[in-house]
Amino acid sequence: MSIVLPSLPTAKSSGFVPAQSDNSTLTQDWLAQLLASADIHLNGNRAWDIQINHPQMLQRLLKQGGLGLGDSYMDGWWECQAIDLMLERAMAARLHEKLQTPRAWWEGFKGHLRQSDSEGPSRIVGRMHYQVGNPVYQAMFDPYMTHSCAYWVDGAQTLEEAQLANLEMICRKLQLKPGMRVLDLGCGWGSFMRYATERYGVSVLGLTHSEEQLKLGQELARSMPMQFELTDYRQFNPESKSRFDRIVSIGLLDQLGQKDFSAFFQTAKRSLKDDGWMLLQTQGKSPNSGLLDAWEDKHIHAPGYVPRLDEVTQASEAHFVVEDVHNFGADYDLTLQHWHQRFEMAWPQLRLSHDERFYRMWRFHLLSSAASFRTRHKQMWQLVLSPKGLHKVFRRNY
Repeated sequence: MSIVLPSLPTAKSSGFVPAQSDNSTLTQDWLAQLLASADIHLNGNRAWDIQINHPQMLQRLLKQGGLGLGDSYMDGWWECQAIDLMLERAMAARLHEKLQTPRAWWEGFKGHLRQSDSEGPSRIVGRMHYQVGNPVYQAMFDPYMTHSCAYWVDGAQTLEEAQLANLEMICRKLQLKPGMRVLDLGCGWGSFMRYATERYGVSVLGLTHSEEQLKLGQELARSMPMQFELTDYRQFNPESKSRFDRIVSIGLLDQLGQKDFSAFFQTAKRSLKDDGWMLLQTQGKSPNSGLLDAWEDKHIHAPGYVPRLDEVTQASEAHFVVEDVHNFGADYDLTLQHWHQRFEMAWPQLRLSHDERFYRMWRFHLLSSAASFRTRHKQMWQLVLSPKGLHKVFRRNY
């Protein structure tokens, strides 16, 4: 087994100035100047300024980089009224290049080891995204329970309208017709399944690994012509006996380890008719991302892997032809802002079953993610794929 390691940072390449001691006034002054270069002031009076609550907060940030920033917020070591605005400035100023410390490198290396671990039935991300419980997501999401980026097309004023716009766009890209059989890989609570069944008269089979999602999804589906199956996607349809007219996957790929990408596309290929189409929606990262990678790997994504676009296309090209690529990552910023607003409104009730540390972790996750998409360090892609290539140019119909 070979593992590609992240580059070990050096003082010259990262701009990191090692501390002489934990109480070094020089080091703290340097860090304060570094933050000020991104228009972030310590104990300032603006919404995006950082308020220090613990005397060791700066040393922790200096030693651990973005990992220390997120963990120290969870521990209550600092406050910020507008975390997304603060991180937007930090990311735009590329502070991660100067805070890429050996400790942060070590956390990134452990993330690579987690991705290479083959234990577990499907190695789909499960630490936070599927253990927080349905009530948190029901408080945040639209009635269809769509756990992905909304499409803020002109005229969309609410989260509900924007999520419906994305579901409609997906259906039109796939050119669904009544009677088609559709497979949803990683169906979540069945948002696409319900919409496509109601509006386009198709029958849909959805695969999920989450028992909580399965139970709630079946309740929401009622008597619709759609089915859920609790299964490991890698074991589905091994002999290719069931073939579908269309396949959709919204948000599953970035929850997998990178080494699982090939198995994902193999499952899709053997389950799709030769003249069928697949739509893949996945979040991704830009080459210049990195400020909070170690923190997200530790608390949110592990063992998932958020890919670059070239990694997606390279993994798919052995099985599919890429017909269309659409980037609407900037829309995730507004989606996450709406989720955060709803989460804050619901917290008085949610706190009965979740502690303060969860609140701070989830708040930091939502707002830091918004900043990542706003600065385009993170992206949201939709790809239309065909097994053998279309005989004509794919035309978007939405």
